[in-house]
Amino acid sequence: MDLRPENDPMIRIAEALERISPPPGSVPNFDAADAYVWQTAPDRLAPVAKVNRVDLPLLVGIERSRDTLLANTMQFARGFPANNALLWGARGMGKSSLVKAVHAAVLAGGHSVKLVEIQREDLPSIGRLLHILRETDTRVVLFCDDLSFSHDDEHYKSLKAVLDGGIEGRPDNVILYATSNRRHLMPRDMIENERSSAINPAEAVEEKVSLSDRFGLWLGFHPCSQDDYLAMIRGYCDAYGLEIGAEALRAEAIEWQATRGSRSGRVAWQFFTDLAGRHGVRL
Repeated sequence: MDLRPENDPMIRIAEALERISPPPGSVPNFDAADAYVWQTAPDRLAPVAKVNRVDLPLLVGIERSRDTLLANTMQFARGFPANNALLWGARGMGKSSLVKAVHAAVLAGGHSVKLVEIQREDLPSIGRLLHILRETDTRVVLFCDDLSFSHDDEHYKSLKAVLDGGIEGRPDNVILYATSNRRHLMPRDMIENERSSAINPAEAVEEKVSLSDRFGLWLGFHPCSQDDYLAMIRGYCDAYGLEIGAEALRAEAIEWQATRGSRSGRVAWQFFTDLAGRHGVRL
């Protein structure tokens, strides 16, 4: 009989069970960085040395959402009650950029708050992440970017634990910010299909739609006006010291917008990136 450890059936069963249900992760060293990415298999919080973000003053045209999210985050950073926030609306209008910029502003104000990003596909592991974060006094903003759910997606049930469901509930030192193109996180045709095919349409839709209701803050982002679009680009030029005449900038920016068929904060930044490259300005 081969008694080598790698051939022991009990050891192989134990290893298989550990892969299915990994042991709880250890509390990380939160002094390593200001931001982390939650990774699974194995569970760990990977530090991010440099966060990809823009300065808060450069986010033009979303002043109301900016001020609301900043105030909410400052409340949380100071140890006071604060709401989970859903940033929803038009693509490219700075939803994820705002979350990262607000975090930087809070750090600049002398408050210690960590930003932890979790991918939508890792939501089933969020209970394990909360278990780790519950063991520390560090204040953490959980960030889930581009959150949405398809017809047969059950991940939304895992998210309820971090909002307000479950026996343990959300730890006091954790808050969730999510971005989505959809106000109710579900495709409109999915909601309509549930209403038309269910025995009790209201109850069929309620469970899925009620997920967005669990966010205390709803911050809407809408397509920007041409004036806001141009103001964004001018702000980038001023911030990076790029000198260009007002008329030339306006003509080139409008032409760029026309070739893209839309205007948004993302389109404004893409135009400025091209402009900076042509003018020899480093970003």
